[in-house]
Amino acid sequence: MAEEDNTPKEPNMGNPLANLDEETQQKIQELQILEQSFQQFLMQKNAFSMEANETDYIIQEVEKSEGEISRIIGNQVVVKSTKEKILEEMNHKKELIGTRMKSIDDQEKEFSEKIQTIRDEVMKKIQG
Repeated sequence: MAEEDNTPKEPNMGNPLANLDEETQQKIQELQILEQSFQQFLMQKNAFSMEANETDYIIQEVEKSEGEISRIIGNQVVVKSTKEKILEEMNHKKELIGTRMKSIDDQEKEFSEKIQTIRDEVMKKIQG
């Protein structure tokens, strides 16, 4: 007969999460997924911000211009347009971006609050 190993088992040091209950481990995984999604979300917000800045720059330059104006459509075609028409389009675009940025700011706040809530729950469990 083989002898039983009666030495006390040491906590699993390779994976610090292994000693936590399943609910806490799931919360930590949820937190990691939320943080990754949040990073992607912030990259999207940054892209909208850059587009807003570019639109503002276009509006400023068009307002300063005199005479005929051309615009690039896609990467291939240049079309003549009027200052008024381009300003109308750019101001409409600016308005749409502003609405989208407001929505993004609201979502960012919700995201941050949810992440902080889960982080607080996990820290309470870990610290006992």
